[in-house]
Amino acid sequence: MALLGLAGPMHFFVILFSGGCSALSVAETLSGGWFMSLDNVRIVLVNTSHPGNIGSAARAMKTMGLSQLVLVEPKAFPAPEAVTLSSGATDILDNAMVCATLEEAVADCGLIIGASARVRGISLPLMEPGECAEAAVAEVGDCSVALVFGREDRGLTNDELKLCHQQTHIPSNPEFSSLNLASAVQVLCYELRKADLKQQQASLVPECRTHDLASSESMEHFYGHLQEVLADIDFFKHSNPDKIMAKLRRLYGRVRPDRVELNILRGILSEMQAALGKQSAGGRKETQSV
Repeated sequence: MALLGLAGPMHFFVILFSGGCSALSVAETLSGGWFMSLDNVRIVLVNTSHPGNIGSAARAMKTMGLSQLVLVEPKAFPAPEAVTLSSGATDILDNAMVCATLEEAVADCGLIIGASARVRGISLPLMEPGECAEAAVAEVGDCSVALVFGREDRGLTNDELKLCHQQTHIPSNPEFSSLNLASAVQVLCYELRKADLKQQQASLVPECRTHDLASSESMEHFYGHLQEVLADIDFFKHSNPDKIMAKLRRLYGRVRPDRVELNILRGILSEMQAALGKQSAGGRKETQSV
């Protein structure tokens, strides 16, 4: 499946929970630090080449009740084409945040769900858009939610996809699967709105969590610490480190540890290094006492 934007085919788009140019900056800037329902969902567009796609995406967002837009290194923004194709959704463009990297934009993510036309060697659990939207809406009380779309011509890089825990795709006609970027945004936002309305009507209460989920930034520090310890004990002696770490990312992506659980894991790694007479270069600066 190829997703065609105004400037070319878009092969990948991603859904992520939470996000921010730095831990809380995007969240606080876009919505004053307080969220509710779809107000807690943001759209993240990565390296969009045509500003018209940004404007069309803003229009698609507003029709479904979404208002938070984050742009990762757009080729041209702000731009008159974006304003024109937003068809009145200029408030979304005016309040859009711009980040330098996807890592920045999702530093405080709790769950990342990526949708792509091709897996490119990165195996992630796959969900249908409706199922994905229901899973997202069920957790908006616990996490900020972001839908992140890749470049029009080549989608997201493998390194960017590694930030995802799960993936989804739009099952378009295989004989004509070209889908405009803004149309893809519209489809996913529509599914989110349906799921949100369904939850409201059923008066569902979000699952209570004792602790907040570990952020994406904290998980990245953990993965670096874990790889360091595995190297210390020669675990990679007969294995490919990249393949092993990819599988471990999938494992912990399914588990989704909270902050205290991640603190315990970092503590175990630090004690292992102490027993080996070594200490992590990063230490445990991202952890907190249990």
